[in-house]
Amino acid sequence: MSCLICCFLCGGIVVQSVRNVLIVGGGTAGWLTAAFLARHVSQSHVGRGVQIRLVESKDIGIIGVGEGSFPSIRGTLAAIGIDEARFVRECHATFKQGIRFNDWVRPTGSAGVNHYFHPFSHPSQRGPELLPYWLQGLAATSDGNSPSFADAVTMQKRIADAARGPKRYEDKDFLGPMNYAYHFDAGRLAALLAEQGKSLGVEQILATVEHVQLGDDGAIVAVHTREGQALSADLYVDCTGFRAALIGDALASPFKAINDVLFVDRAVVMQVPYDDADADIPSYTISTAHEAGWTWDIGLQQRRGIGYVYSSLHTDADSAEQVLRNYIGPASRDMSARLLKLNVGYRETQWVKNCVAIGLSGGFLEPLESSGIGLIETAAYMLTYMFPFNGEYAPVAREFNRHMKARYERIVDFVKMHYCLTQRTDTAFWRDNTDPASIPDSLKEKLMMWQCRPPHRMDFITDLEMYPPSSWQFVLYGMEFKTDMAANQFNYPQREEARREFQMIAQMSQRALADLPDHRRLVEYLCRKAARGSQSLPVS
Repeated sequence: MSCLICCFLCGGIVVQSVRNVLIVGGGTAGWLTAAFLARHVSQSHVGRGVQIRLVESKDIGIIGVGEGSFPSIRGTLAAIGIDEARFVRECHATFKQGIRFNDWVRPTGSAGVNHYFHPFSHPSQRGPELLPYWLQGLAATSDGNSPSFADAVTMQKRIADAARGPKRYEDKDFLGPMNYAYHFDAGRLAALLAEQGKSLGVEQILATVEHVQLGDDGAIVAVHTREGQALSADLYVDCTGFRAALIGDALASPFKAINDVLFVDRAVVMQVPYDDADADIPSYTISTAHEAGWTWDIGLQQRRGIGYVYSSLHTDADSAEQVLRNYIGPASRDMSARLLKLNVGYRETQWVKNCVAIGLSGGFLEPLESSGIGLIETAAYMLTYMFPFNGEYAPVAREFNRHMKARYERIVDFVKMHYCLTQRTDTAFWRDNTDPASIPDSLKEKLMMWQCRPPHRMDFITDLEMYPPSSWQFVLYGMEFKTDMAANQFNYPQREEARREFQMIAQMSQRALADLPDHRRLVEYLCRKAARGSQSLPVS
């Protein structure tokens, strides 16, 4: 049963204050939510704090699709009290400075550039906004070469291509000259979050939930376990993954499939050791387009995580596995592959009555831009700071649902933009992705506006966006979208200032290469720091 409940009268109705939260399901979603709540809701009310419990089964594993994150993860780790060196060591983590997209614009062997880079650092802002001037060709070098937008406005691609890390040895936790996220072992991250959550007072219950009991008003009364327990709470958090045992099975919140927009619905994955234990570790995800989807290639400390995400309507499982093996090469010969079915879409209503869904139970969008953990972070943050202490779920639920639905819609547009701008016509998968019928109207409208002027911050609503305007710009122009500036060049008179800034960025890149350490050496340094404690360590 729930703990003793404080009650008060509100408009003649008895309202129960929320004193007990039960999170159903562990993994990254469950334990990140538990740790966030414990750090910011439970501890902030000492003596009358909210009790946080988490029930998880030993028999249900972690899906772990992808092993990447977005820069927001740094703030989340800091907020729940995990220091950077500990995270890097325990999760076998490495740094991620962006994503390199191979063969997305055109297939291998075609004339033209076959890759582009989405860096996490924002374009330089020391002078005028550089995008309009880049579009006018003012970033061209003295030899007539025109750098890509990412190369022209940030140093990050040069730094990542040179296998440098995004920060220096002496930089404080989660800070550095370059913006960055991480690659990590998904299972180890879940274990670290569980350890941190329990240290913050979260009670772990090892049991398998088999039945959800509803009351006369349709709210959850208790969850019943295989072990014979009846677990009650004031507020329930569904982190049961694709099963969606509470929000879907019990409360029947509809699932909105989006496979008519984003086609990939399967993944085949392998873990590949390095040929050389001291090999360079790329500090970006390598995303390579193939005939019916794309591969991710993520470098961790001792291995690479590689997977092929594909559309089951455009290829079959055997062909997909062969694409993955061909990509990996001879190293895959004696390795077994793991096949995953992806339920692509989301619930427009993720908070029903006294239950909120976080993680895969609320929705899943393919792992192209690492939105999965970012959406978990957003939901955990919103639940924490909108927490219904007074038991008034309805207004909080409406606001939560509005924000989450809008965020999913914007991510769908962003991810679809990678596909629909391709110039590939070599397979049905790529031809279907450029079919106007598969492109949301909201994205079509953006692209129409941007034909005559570049994206502007006014095109985006900050609180509803996961990706900043610069991310849209890097992908848009990496995919060689055309913006005709002929009609509005007069709006951008700072041509000489822009030229000087482009030149300064190129010059400073050389200094940054000398100033920033080798990526693998940086990771090893942080691992030693975590192993020995917080005392200062020699760089060598």
